[in-house]
Amino acid sequence: MKTEAKAVPAITLDTSRPGKDGRFPVRLRVTYKRKSRFWILKYPAIEDPSFSQLCGQTILLTKETFKAATKTYTEKEKPDKKLVKKFEVLNLHFATIITQAKDVVKEMIIFSFDNFEANYFNKPTDKNDLFSMLDSRGKEMRSEGRISTAVTFECAVNSLKDFSGKEKLPFERVTVKFLRDYEKWMLTPRIIKGKKTAKPNSRTTVGIYLRNVRTIFNSIKPVGVLYPFGKSKEGLYQIPKGKNKKKALTQADVAKIAFHPLANGTIEERSRDLWLFSYLCNGINIKDVARLRYSNIDGDKIILVRAKTAESAEEEATIEIIITRQIGRIIDRWGTKPTNRDEYIFQILKNGMTPQDEYRSIKQAVQTINNNMETVCKEISIDRVTTYGARHSFATVLKRSGASIEFISESLGHRNKQTTQSYLANFEDEEKRKWAEMLLPESND
Repeated sequence: MKTEAKAVPAITLDTSRPGKDGRFPVRLRVTYKRKSRFWILKYPAIEDPSFSQLCGQTILLTKETFKAATKTYTEKEKPDKKLVKKFEVLNLHFATIITQAKDVVKEMIIFSFDNFEANYFNKPTDKNDLFSMLDSRGKEMRSEGRISTAVTFECAVNSLKDFSGKEKLPFERVTVKFLRDYEKWMLTPRIIKGKKTAKPNSRTTVGIYLRNVRTIFNSIKPVGVLYPFGKSKEGLYQIPKGKNKKKALTQADVAKIAFHPLANGTIEERSRDLWLFSYLCNGINIKDVARLRYSNIDGDKIILVRAKTAESAEEEATIEIIITRQIGRIIDRWGTKPTNRDEYIFQILKNGMTPQDEYRSIKQAVQTINNNMETVCKEISIDRVTTYGARHSFATVLKRSGASIEFISESLGHRNKQTTQSYLANFEDEEKRKWAEMLLPESND
């Protein structure tokens, strides 16, 4: 009588997918009846200062550090004691993973890879616990590749846990008073571990986190719990809206940026040009710039669906951008030399990237552009502007030039004029002064 084959878990290094600096992703491999399935492993929340800041990121190791972290040296090889010591915490983490995986396999009457994944990775969701539901929605967003949205759910959980001091939060505890107290706590500076004062959060951040909470309430509709969200005049909690002043440049300031001399081929010049590209292309954000492929070019137009719209809207809104000479020059200067139309125009992203890798690459690109734009703005003596300001500048310059709100709204890919209004900055002080003085001219006396 044949013995039923058993699934065997192991920690492996995926050398087929090299990361940065010669590192490779570490995976959990489970083998069953000569078939294997792999899962990427991430750094846990650990105290060790070498790894604590990497919590949630994919574990990437070189071949040598992988040996140290798993103690898989052959008899002929001499272990590097310093490396082994340094990676001891990961060794314990991997041992825990293997033990837990073996326990899951042992409890399964009939093995299947899908059932193993469900039992090992997915903690049961407690539908009476807000934290559990926020965490579940965040994982759902990550699985769909919506990393930016997932991060807001994850941050909301961590922030609410810090405020409440609890690991669970039943829905009945999320009252109007609880939400008001949380908002006040978020907007107030506070001491962290007696060492430093944390800066108060913005109303925008509070709004993002609590809109996620409201989303969970609306989807779960917890029975027997009073719905806390609504208008403050009705005694309910009204989610705050950010009051940050929209920063937009004048057409003259944009021209100063465009014609400011920078050394050819430098990262400063590339950053400036990508900022201008975003501005000229209907104010699309850097995520959309990064995702542009040559297949988006149709004759003298760029045709795309904004990433934000594609993720959230029921009906995708297509944006058409006329390729002006300025846009064409930037593509010619910084674009790749494509072998096929499926290639990215700019080398911010690469084919085959995971959503997490895309998120990091775009975040790095934004940071690089913003840092270099700060330098450019200082050199030409104008207020600092970021990639976010490119979109506001596009909309505001059009408005000041007489374009209709309907045209601006369509160009931005908005579905209503109210959304467009929020992107339009206030007129500069000089404009206000001009019209104020028109009300009553000075006398000649």
